[in-house]
Amino acid sequence: MTATLTTPGTVSPARRRRGLLTLATAVAPATWGTTYVVTTEWLPPDRPLLAATVRALPAGLLLVAVGRRLPHGAWWWKAAVLGVLNIGAFFALLFVAAYRLPGGVAAVLGAAQPLLVTVLAVPLLGERLRSRTLLLGLLGVAGVALIVVTGPVALDPVGLLAGLAGTACMGSGVVLTKRWGRPVPVLAFTGWQLAAGGLVLLPLALALEGLPATPTAGQAGGLLYLATVNTALAYVLWVRGIGLLPTGRVTFLGLLSPVVAATAGWVLLGESLTPLQLAGTALALGTVLLAQRPPRP
Repeated sequence: MTATLTTPGTVSPARRRRGLLTLATAVAPATWGTTYVVTTEWLPPDRPLLAATVRALPAGLLLVAVGRRLPHGAWWWKAAVLGVLNIGAFFALLFVAAYRLPGGVAAVLGAAQPLLVTVLAVPLLGERLRSRTLLLGLLGVAGVALIVVTGPVALDPVGLLAGLAGTACMGSGVVLTKRWGRPVPVLAFTGWQLAAGGLVLLPLALALEGLPATPTAGQAGGLLYLATVNTALAYVLWVRGIGLLPTGRVTFLGLLSPVVAATAGWVLLGESLTPLQLAGTALALGTVLLAQRPPRP
């Protein structure tokens, strides 16, 4: 039997690979943090279901075509469940929140997801409930609360409920994705979920919102960005990370979304940030970094 030795101060290949995988997975929530600026500035107004459908369905069909694999057996209904939780219901609720709340507020509601995933992982994944993870989850919520509560904005109740419900959907989807595993390559698996979610959203968008007018160049560009970079690429990275990284580390990466959203609102929209909001952003970012450190035995 041989062992791989590393000299002090060097990083082992396994740890380097894990770090690169974590950085790649972090691209997904960081990209999602731009959703709110794009929605409020470049999408057709008052069309949350249309925006969610255009974001999910084309990307899903593209990935299914590239992956060249269809669900089989029980994976037809499993893919449908994951598609509704991770995509259909989540996207619809996300865009409702994005239209009714300021960008930073809508994004930071996802801070409750690590706590939800931590609790669900105990019965569904057999993971141990660690006090360290709960503490980090509470710190993440505290950082987000500083951004939400101290901001000089009016909080719409419907928007808040939609944001919290969307967080619950995606948190449940993360745990079920980890529990059920991935039976096919990541492109096809991600495409199943996006296509299923998009097909659920399509009749709702047509029934409740109808066909839109011809989009402007800016609106077409916003929809294209959401369907490609913000959805197809981001979800491939996210689904791969769920399968290869510990559940707790992946879900805490979601706190990057409010950090990016608040920063984008400040840089691009001129939204003001109070000192307490800046402290909350720093606390949320610090929680993400601490969550990536492996717990002591």
